Amino acid sequence: MNGKNIVSDGMSAPRKKNRIPVLAMAGPVSVWMVLFVALPMLYVIYISFMSRGVFGDVVYEFSLESYQTILDPTYFKVVLKSLKAAGITTVACLLFGYPLAYIIARKPKETAAKLVTLIMIPFWTNSLMRLNSWLLLFQTSGPVNNFLTGHGLVREPITFVYTDGLVMLGLITNMLPFAVLPLYSTIEKLEKSLLEASADLGADAVTTFTRITLPITFPGIFSAIILVFIPSLGIYTVTDMLGGGKVLYIGNIIKNQFGSIRNWPLGAALSVLLILVTMLLIFIYTRFAKIDDMEVV
Repeated sequence: MNGKNIVSDGMSAPRKKNRIPVLAMAGPVSVWMVLFVALPMLYVIYISFMSRGVFGDVVYEFSLESYQTILDPTYFKVVLKSLKAAGITTVACLLFGYPLAYIIARKPKETAAKLVTLIMIPFWTNSLMRLNSWLLLFQTSGPVNNFLTGHGLVREPITFVYTDGLVMLGLITNMLPFAVLPLYSTIEKLEKSLLEASADLGADAVTTFTRITLPITFPGIFSAIILVFIPSLGIYTVTDMLGGGKVLYIGNIIKNQFGSIRNWPLGAALSVLLILVTMLLIFIYTRFAKIDDMEVV
């Protein structure tokens, strides 16, 4: 019995020692996530089921009024419009980002690093400066309209400013790097031997892409979808600047509800809607990731 106790004590001691570094690393992160992610999220969910007072305060009485308001045609159209805009932005970023990421990944490492840096350079400048540059370029007397009218392409200047089209342009240019980076990371790991084997077996470029390149890089594609779709759905700075208050998405409504309108329960309910969309995308991603791992094995 004493021998068994000695052996068990000797085995438990290294386990305890191994747990200490794990707790030291995971502990602060866990505390941070609980304090600044989980608790605020739970509070937002809690507020969404409360009522709005006469003077804009929160009345702590259970109510589904905020969720019923979301189904109102006025708000529901904005939600659908926001989903549509985020979807178009995501598709456009994939169409432009995938070829760009593929070209960068096929370059030598030094050249690829420089190209990735060029993609990130716009984020080193203030976002307001970048958005104001679009307004200056597309205003009535801006360079774009001067070029179109000067070359006789149009008779009168086109109104680009404060339109859905300019907002979409701002969203796509802002979100494009978030699509390129995960796509580049995935395509870079693509083994050239697989492409060479496909060519040796007589497959053309389209077949190689659809049967080999696309399935292998699908995790990067889905990561790009998440990184682009979710911010595009909730961002409000682009629509505020380029839309001029005439273009409203769900992010603008949430900002207004928590700010000027002071209807926190409705703003919280709309925020819960964004949280649900985020959780749905993450759930789908984890499901596809498991399927992908099973196929590889």
